[in-house]
Amino acid sequence: MTKYIGFCLFILLLLFGFYIYQNNLASQRQPLSYDDEQEGLEKQITIRFSHVVAENTPKGLAAQKFAELVSEKTNGQVKVDIFQNGILYSDGEEYEALKRGDVEMIAPSFSKLIDTVPQWKVLDLPFIFNRASQVEAVFAGQTSERLLSMIKDNEVKGLAFWSNGFKQMTNDETPLLEPEDFRGHTFRVMPGSVIEKQFRLLNAYTVVMPFNEVYQGLETREINGQENTISNIYSKRLYQVQQHLTISNHGYLGYAVMVNKQFWDDLPKDIQGKIQEAMRETTLWNMKEAAKMNDQQLQHIKNHSTIQIYHLTEQQKKEWLQTFQPLYKEIEDEIGHDLIELIKSPPDEER
Repeated sequence: MTKYIGFCLFILLLLFGFYIYQNNLASQRQPLSYDDEQEGLEKQITIRFSHVVAENTPKGLAAQKFAELVSEKTNGQVKVDIFQNGILYSDGEEYEALKRGDVEMIAPSFSKLIDTVPQWKVLDLPFIFNRASQVEAVFAGQTSERLLSMIKDNEVKGLAFWSNGFKQMTNDETPLLEPEDFRGHTFRVMPGSVIEKQFRLLNAYTVVMPFNEVYQGLETREINGQENTISNIYSKRLYQVQQHLTISNHGYLGYAVMVNKQFWDDLPKDIQGKIQEAMRETTLWNMKEAAKMNDQQLQHIKNHSTIQIYHLTEQQKKEWLQTFQPLYKEIEDEIGHDLIELIKSPPDEER
């Protein structure tokens, strides 16, 4: 009896082994099932987007909006990873990182690019922008295409201009209302010869300093003033270490969204088209959002800080502009009268 049971167990084990063997053969002969989700992951394209401001600023929010639109329009095939607050590269490092391909996209202020695109000096001229419709026409109309075509660096490609808003002045010692009020004060500035010469005409000193170091510079009194948009003054709490804020609207802070050209050229044409479509939508959204944000955050600063806020009168603006006339003359001699007039009165502006 024991032998019989053992023989039966042996037969069962033999049959089970044969069954496993046949299944393995069948699985080897049949193709694997198609996993479209896995296929998508293998082909997913990642864009590393580095910038130096907070995520709750016009540029930070625009980057997020762009990432959402790109994902939506490409059905997740393209993913935009955002690195804000300079966590990868400072504003002095990001352009070279883009050229090396260490990141695929950046959005530096156009002030930082005038060595690369000298004609963009015109965008830093004080009071050259004075109305929202003009800004939109320059940054989102025919003029933006002309400006972006001026980039001659073969390792980068310009995609769009984004907005932050009009710049204001702050100081911790005196209200800045007349040109004479600037004399002897030290201001943090972004890199750019036009901005530096602007303060020189005001008889002030300048210090080029990364944006993320401005709060500390003001707190330690290495500098005692700076110029920036309300959203940047708010997001970095600069109003907490300054006594006076002048709503001057003397300059405009905008960004050139740039992509590594080799990366861009390697993308399929249909993907390029979808990214450009997302960029156009983001640019228009950004302009409206930037204006709204600056208004809201100025009100918050008024309500929740002790900083004194002043608004330039029309007469005071004329005095400032008169002070800056030598700078206008210099830039006109360098880049020509026509480009200045194009920015002042863009052809597709709706009034």
